[in-house]
Amino acid sequence: MRYRFGEKIREVRERGARTLKDVAAAAGVSESLVSQIERNKVSPALDTLLAIADALDLDLEYLFADYRKERSVRVVRKADRSVSARPGVTYERFARIGGEGDGRFGIEAYEITLAPGAESGNEAYGHPGFELGIVTEGKAELRVGTRAHVLEEGDSASFQADAPHRLRNSGETPLKALWIVSPPKDE
Repeated sequence: MRYRFGEKIREVRERGARTLKDVAAAAGVSESLVSQIERNKVSPALDTLLAIADALDLDLEYLFADYRKERSVRVVRKADRSVSARPGVTYERFARIGGEGDGRFGIEAYEITLAPGAESGNEAYGHPGFELGIVTEGKAELRVGTRAHVLEEGDSASFQADAPHRLRNSGETPLKALWIVSPPKDE
């Protein structure tokens, strides 16, 4: 179904006490065409629409304000989150979007839980993309390349992930961190 905005054009024209003839002359089109557009009988070419909008001093945002493309939203309920674990390390995925195919435009977010002394990541290699982490509980050591960074509750870190990196729980209680990766890692 095509978008219908003729009523808005007519409303603005009439509010400004402009005639069809005035608007048509200012836009360089026929009165008949302006009338047909206002009655949603024809859909104008873009240059015609812009000329009419200019003639009426009409903001295009107003003209298209109620046209919104529906976007899909994927809700992941707590009970439905994917969880992967190995001794001392648990990953609970909150969301993953995009990243299919070449993966350049995807992102994923998850919570990492590390037991005291446990580690996540790899000091031998990195991967394409970026990472952002926020420590929500505990104390961590984040090693990126040859540098180590101490992170405590509330601290965050972001980095280009192509460098080798590892997150280690350096505290005596479980470490929890919200972690965001773009693009998502391969399954």
